[in-house]
Amino acid sequence: MTASEIPAAIPLLQMSGVSKRYGGVHALENAELTVEAGRIHAILGENGAGKSTLIKIIAGVVAPDEGRMLLDGRPVSFKSPAEASAAGVTCVFQELSLIPDLSVADNICIAAPPRRFGLIDRKAQRAVAEQALARAGAEDIHPRALVKDLPLSRRQLVEIAKALAWKPRILILDEGTSALTAADVAKVFSVLRRLRSEGLALLYISHRMQEIAELADQCTVLRNGRNVMSFPAGARSDSEIVEMMIGREYCSAFPPKPKRAADKSTPALECRGLCWAGSLRDISLTVGKGEVVGLGGLDGQGQRDLLLALFGVLRGTTGSVLIDGKAAALASPSAARSRHIGMALIPEDRKTEGLMLPMTVRENLSFAVLDRVSRNGVIEREKEERLIEEMVQLLGIKTAGLDIPVGALSGGNQQKVVIAKWLMRTPRIILLNDPTRGIDVGTKQELYQLLRHLAEAGAAILFYSTDYDELIGCCDRVLVFYNGSIVRELKDGSITQHALVASALNVNGEHIGGAA
Repeated sequence: MTASEIPAAIPLLQMSGVSKRYGGVHALENAELTVEAGRIHAILGENGAGKSTLIKIIAGVVAPDEGRMLLDGRPVSFKSPAEASAAGVTCVFQELSLIPDLSVADNICIAAPPRRFGLIDRKAQRAVAEQALARAGAEDIHPRALVKDLPLSRRQLVEIAKALAWKPRILILDEGTSALTAADVAKVFSVLRRLRSEGLALLYISHRMQEIAELADQCTVLRNGRNVMSFPAGARSDSEIVEMMIGREYCSAFPPKPKRAADKSTPALECRGLCWAGSLRDISLTVGKGEVVGLGGLDGQGQRDLLLALFGVLRGTTGSVLIDGKAAALASPSAARSRHIGMALIPEDRKTEGLMLPMTVRENLSFAVLDRVSRNGVIEREKEERLIEEMVQLLGIKTAGLDIPVGALSGGNQQKVVIAKWLMRTPRIILLNDPTRGIDVGTKQELYQLLRHLAEAGAAILFYSTDYDELIGCCDRVLVFYNGSIVRELKDGSITQHALVASALNVNGEHIGGAA
């Protein structure tokens, strides 16, 4: 038999002509995908491009309207995620499926716990959990720990371990590293490479282009539910890929920073010696009107606690907070968002902290301003409608209507709704907690422009991000946290990746307590 006569290896998974409609909206239209064993295949596209629908069809969450799917060359149609998992297809979704009040081991084995004499075999379950955690590079997570006691980055590793416990042949990761620290991402990458060498096929969705460049063997780009192109990783530049994704020429992601003269006016926000429960240690900082101040450092060093403390969520804080030079008692979120303070917090997790997913887009937007669109307890519909329409236009929220559940929107548009509902209150101080996590590059670009526009209009912005590029590109100053303290202030040309990493690790031994 000649080389030309040798049959090509059958792909592990093939999809052809796959379509899915929701009402009049085409989530997918004639989508094609070929997945080979021992390869990492990146699926790229903006939020709403059809990526999530595609992987939900593969994972048995939804059924396609048209098209076919072959596994090992045989037609398959999974009626449930359990059926897909039994066939060797497992998915780690961006929205975690863990039950907070159960242990790590309970969560990992929840679908099929090992049993003995009809009861759950706790010893065997712990062994399964330990093996899965080790395979996910998370040996340091105790199987008996309650999920609710773990930070978000650790929960995401548990979610990955839960998927690996099924010993899949195809592993799908939908923004599987979006909540991980840099150290955890490095661990997961090592795990994924090992799984690839073992013959697994991995479908990888991420909006972080550097991750795609580092991991992927093959890339497929979707736009508006349709295939744009498939190509080997490295065959196209980042700019070319982004242009395929957004359908227009890609310009610089970050708007130019205005040159700021030394600001001698009274800061919009000032902290003096703020402390809380060992997590915040003598935090002193200022944020001027029109200034974007970043919070850097490794995840879990007190940045999120600072934002929560400023918004009145935490109890037992000490120290003082000044708004426009006057002492303010931020005893609750209601006090923080009151007219005379005018603070807004864009939370980390839009699904659980920012939105009520079953409720409509209109209702989610209105909740933050009911006091401003009501008279004598009755909503003034015309005023409400005008404010909502202004926000939809300003942020370019893509929705089939204001009366559909907000949970039906893409992740990027959900995040825009979270931001819009707070902008309706015209805040003077804006706190952002990693707001672009899981957001596509096109929407990120829009949010960066909005951030600078708000600052130019006079808002004081405190911006925590786990993405160093965002801190470098968006912020006028960056305060780097280590072990609950501000250890360094970076500004102007000193905001570099090297300086951010060195300061985050506190390798220079330098401690700057007040970063005003």
